[in-house]
Amino acid sequence: MKLLVRNLSRSTTEQEIRVLFSEHGSVAACNLVLDQETGYSKGFAFVEMPNDDEAKVALNSLNLSSFGQNTIRVKVANA
Repeated sequence: MKLLVRNLSRSTTEQEIRVLFSEHGSVAACNLVLDQETGYSKGFAFVEMPNDDEAKVALNSLNLSSFGQNTIRVKVANA
């Protein structure tokens, strides 16, 4: 299942997101979206979790949770 993670701090790294979601199951891929001109985070990422049950637990646990200094939003990404 592919999840969209929004409202990330601009200083959040891909590794930090991977570690956060790994607490709820295996993570196949984590892609932090970067601004092409500046190289800085755009504040959102995609996380792919191969096990749908683990992904649902991560979604329910992490949506509207505090991460860094922000309240992140997690939802199923549109394919």
